[in-house]
Amino acid sequence: MVLRILHCHSTFSLGGKEARAVRLMNAFGDAAEHVVLSAMPDRLGARGAIDRGIKVAFPADAPSLTGPPAPLRLWRLARYMRRFDLVLSYNWGAFDAVMAKRLFGGPPLVHHEDGFNEDERERLKPSRNLYRRTGLGAAYRLVVPSARLEKISRSEWGIVPVRIPNGIDVARYALAPTQAIPGLKSVKNEVVIGTVAGLRAVKNLPRLVRCFAAMGKSTARLVIVGEGPESERIADAARGAGVAARVLMPGFLADPAQWIGHFDIFALSSHSEQFPISLVEAMAAGLPVVATAVGDVRAMVSEDNAPLIVEAEDEAGFAAALASLAEQPHLRKAIGAANREKAARLYDERTMIAAYAELYGAAIGRPGAFAANT
Repeated sequence: MVLRILHCHSTFSLGGKEARAVRLMNAFGDAAEHVVLSAMPDRLGARGAIDRGIKVAFPADAPSLTGPPAPLRLWRLARYMRRFDLVLSYNWGAFDAVMAKRLFGGPPLVHHEDGFNEDERERLKPSRNLYRRTGLGAAYRLVVPSARLEKISRSEWGIVPVRIPNGIDVARYALAPTQAIPGLKSVKNEVVIGTVAGLRAVKNLPRLVRCFAAMGKSTARLVIVGEGPESERIADAARGAGVAARVLMPGFLADPAQWIGHFDIFALSSHSEQFPISLVEAMAAGLPVVATAVGDVRAMVSEDNAPLIVEAEDEAGFAAALASLAEQPHLRKAIGAANREKAARLYDERTMIAAYAELYGAAIGRPGAFAANT
């Protein structure tokens, strides 16, 4: 029997949580058929990463995930959900699927929380917390990737979640890069500082530009891979800091395993994160990391790398950490090796996929339904 799974996303562009969902689809193979709904129907960039042969549909006539939470709209959504064996909802933008289940029942639902946008960076909104507390009791399980989110779930929402750390195919990242980064040329003695992020306010990439400029190292290059609404603001910051000629923004690039190895240092400047997959990718590629101390970041990196994780508002400390690494290639190599070892030991996707397969199988009352495909 082929299982039918409904995925309810806030957006299906290829960010960390969408990449994880796609890896699970691919891993489950022909054990399931998938239907994907996005609260932003025009943001479907992740669909290109789904393996050929995976049965997946993106219906245009399904009920909307957005709009006022009126009972009639939620009833229509719940009625649609009854067509499936399992419903998977992701983050606040798809939370109405959880509330539809809460009010009108339906198949088992597993909700996934990966973090918060800029509007909840400083403080979670009380109205959303109330909505979450009301709805989450109807979910079979809430899944979170980080210890910080687990703590928030217990204290703010009254739910004991399942914590499954994000994982990747670590072995692929240990290989030499096979794809060039458009516009990046190899220059002798140049240090390439790179990041991979959606260009959104919560990533605070203008701060990264300012810290890069404050390094005072003219032989360094900053590469920001990603796309999003903050691109012009980031470019303005580079012009204002006088480093526009050394800041490269090539846009979105698929499959970081093929090109992230061109970086010498990975930088993460976010206001808010939980368990960023881009950080795991950088570690698996053997890169040292300079990052803000948000979410689980400090605990994720190796012990050798931990001193390079600075408080979120400490721009001087961030710039100093970048400058120190840029001047010490042997230190970069040693810290990168320690990061790679930790990624291989703790963050391989086989462990993650097995955990999700077990959880989803239990949700539908069919233990082992996905195990043979993982």
